[in-house]
Amino acid sequence: MREAGRDPRTTGRIATGFLLLVGFTHDDDDARLSWMADKVIGLRVFGDQDGKMNLALSEVGGALLVVSQFTLYGDAEKGRRPSFIGAARPEAAERLYERFMGMLTDRGARVERGEFGAMMDVELVNDGPVTLWLER
Repeated sequence: MREAGRDPRTTGRIATGFLLLVGFTHDDDDARLSWMADKVIGLRVFGDQDGKMNLALSEVGGALLVVSQFTLYGDAEKGRRPSFIGAARPEAAERLYERFMGMLTDRGARVERGEFGAMMDVELVNDGPVTLWLER
């Protein structure tokens, strides 16, 4: 992932693992972040020797690339321009973003990151048909 702009730089890169696009809303708290961290770390979606989705991140030596994405809370139900009032304010969202990455690290994951609030160019090579939306 590179920061977009005049002097682009790479802020995070992984091989095997998950690209997490994370958005935060007004009622997110430590309990929700903890549940999400446990869920991400425990997901068994990597193929085993038989090709079945049966292995977790740690079993394949995977890592996480975590990118803040407030637009996940965009609401386009009315009108032509999305509303982002469901997204947490930047000050709160940044604290949640840092806390979430800390929880992932505390659970043993290698975590790479985007730069909060920056325009990012994110490249993804998707190895397989799995894209999940996780919310609680």
